[in-house]
Amino acid sequence: MNSLHVDEAREFLDRHPEIESIDLLISDISGIQRGKRIPRENLEKAYEQGINLPGSVFAIDIAGNTIEETGLGLETGDGDQVCRPIPGTLMPAPWLRGGKQGQLLMNMRDDRDGPFFADPRNQLQKQVDILAGMGLTAVVALELEFYLVDRERDDLGMVQPPCSPLTGERATESQLYSIGELDEYADFLEEIQNAARIQQLPLDTALKECAPGQFEINLIHLDDVMKACDSAVLLKRLIKGVALRHGFDATFMAKPYGDEAGNGMHAHLSLVDHDGHNVFADPGENPLGTETLRHAIGGLLELMPASMALFAPNLNSYRRFQQGLYVPMAPTWGFDNRSVAIRIPSGPNEARRLEHRVAGADVNPYLLLATLLASIIHGITHRISPGEPVTGNAYDQFEPSLTNSWPEALTLLEESAPLTAAFSERFLNVFIAGRRAEREAAMQIISRLEYDWYLRSI
Repeated sequence: MNSLHVDEAREFLDRHPEIESIDLLISDISGIQRGKRIPRENLEKAYEQGINLPGSVFAIDIAGNTIEETGLGLETGDGDQVCRPIPGTLMPAPWLRGGKQGQLLMNMRDDRDGPFFADPRNQLQKQVDILAGMGLTAVVALELEFYLVDRERDDLGMVQPPCSPLTGERATESQLYSIGELDEYADFLEEIQNAARIQQLPLDTALKECAPGQFEINLIHLDDVMKACDSAVLLKRLIKGVALRHGFDATFMAKPYGDEAGNGMHAHLSLVDHDGHNVFADPGENPLGTETLRHAIGGLLELMPASMALFAPNLNSYRRFQQGLYVPMAPTWGFDNRSVAIRIPSGPNEARRLEHRVAGADVNPYLLLATLLASIIHGITHRISPGEPVTGNAYDQFEPSLTNSWPEALTLLEESAPLTAAFSERFLNVFIAGRRAEREAAMQIISRLEYDWYLRSI
């Protein structure tokens, strides 16, 4: 390990004598943080030698069980792999244990200290490297939607919106963009902002979203895709931790309420060349951008149906795809149009970019960006036309064609030659086997709705 990286650990410990332990974190396939907690005196050793975790950490389902069908469990002896620190991610976690806790992101390596194939972060790095070979760098900003929910369930055992910390009244209205609602939750939002500042997370704006208890926090554009995704996974952990301190649960579940808007993770993305010029910005200031932008959109649209299992990785993900709730239902694009899947936002020509609006907030950020970059590379390489942009309401003009079936989404991904080439058959086998095993487990559970509809009527 580079001595400069060990110096990072030493300097951190010197600056933070209050830190007693550090969480060593790695994002699993679902984007859940797993790992180990070590005392401060072991931090330098973790930098020098790494820590061991089994490769099967990427075979764990949403409930924390190892999916043997992935081939990463007992079939291989459930052996360990070395995980190494990601420089720049060692930070205090001020909401934990009275400020005595730190955290550090890790990356799993293989037996030759190369990238372990099943780590989603390594899949993203592969696409970043391919793009760099084309002389391009992605500039990315992620928008995260989430709900605050009451920690107590309602009389039917269902989740319910929180009570305002200011008035004590339970949220019942949308109040989109309401400053008053931001004021009511000001203490919660201020602690997020302060903790993010301590962790050097590049927060941009916070806003009240379009359902009771729903909010959105945006990250600033970064020309480092890896850091952008690291920031997103750390921000999700921060939000959930701070929410608990304020008596709420924060959820990035795609669809907590059947009749309210879902949680999305929108990605804003542009490409710059070696000179820092935005290759999506047309010299003539055409708002639809350059041919490169249109080819990028063409690749995204062509691979979008096969990408749905990555954008919507869970059973609940598919509840989100309902008309009239600003969720794309077909592969469409347009300028300054929130009814399409790929939107070109308005604004200065030099900031020309695309906004990908399909994925839910339950997506793994590394896999989201890996899929987007792979699709963009595919589109640019093959000069794929996106067709004509949509004007007006896309929901009225296009029948829903993006699948809302989890099994079909997995089959489409499995059969996609471009995505198999991008991720490797080995990685997709792990991802798909895990999701199929989760679906089989879900199919064994009889829902309350089925009892209400069928028990006495059939």
